[in-house]
Amino acid sequence: MGTVDELLAGLDPADRPSIERIYAIAREEVPEAEQGLGYGMPALVYRGKPLVSVMRAKKHIGVYPFSPDAVSAVADALAGHPGVSLDKGTIRFQPEHPLPDDVVRALVNARTQQIDA
Repeated sequence: MGTVDELLAGLDPADRPSIERIYAIAREEVPEAEQGLGYGMPALVYRGKPLVSVMRAKKHIGVYPFSPDAVSAVADALAGHPGVSLDKGTIRFQPEHPLPDDVVRALVNARTQQIDA
């Protein structure tokens, strides 16, 4: 797999805004994050550790913060949000029901705090 920029360039136009937005918020919250890989996926990397990856899967868009604790940190805020499902280290959503900006910020900040600890 390539970089985040390559991933974004190759996306279907219907999916690009939702995925691009999450990466943009992550870059705002952690401007020193760099493009890299996390578990073989294009990701933003902070201090040498994967911060977040956002990928299109067959039936959803997946957000991977590489931490079950980061997902748990925003689980209550996503309760009842349409089209969202959570798994151990993944948040799944549909482009027509994007994740709220404040939840994305909280997710990225939770992961950043883990890396800093």
